[in-house]
Amino acid sequence: MSTYLLLKWLHILSSTVLFGTGLGIAFFKWITDRSGVIKAIRVTNERAVLADWIFTTPAVVLQPITGFALVYVAGYPLFANWIVVATILYLVAGACWLPVLWLQIRMRDIARQSDDQNRTLPPFYWQLARVWFWLGIPAFCALVVVFWLMVAKPDFLLRPFP
Repeated sequence: MSTYLLLKWLHILSSTVLFGTGLGIAFFKWITDRSGVIKAIRVTNERAVLADWIFTTPAVVLQPITGFALVYVAGYPLFANWIVVATILYLVAGACWLPVLWLQIRMRDIARQSDDQNRTLPPFYWQLARVWFWLGIPAFCALVVVFWLMVAKPDFLLRPFP
């Protein structure tokens, strides 16, 4: 297998893990929160944090490494517009994901405490959940556009920035 194909395979695989894990976590956490069942909310938050550490974090690290290696191996100009735009959007998604990760850890801890004390979730949990939800929207949209840029490499964005 050539270096290019290996890098491409790793890049596609890690992007799939990043996007799929993020979407799966978001769906199961959101739908479980809606149930109002504290034990389920606790377990889902615990598993969401665990999945982010096991799957999302390595994919987040691997994406730029394989992406920029592919740019180099394929001979694309580093400052081609589509690469710059994709990089900026990836950073936007990351800027949303870091607080989301912190929010998930905080919500996990609140859910544990509420479950242990047999209490309802405090209003603060729901405030964090709202922020968590709304941060997911720009992150999701940014990654959808990054996928499109990686596949389409649109002509109008092939020229390097001046």
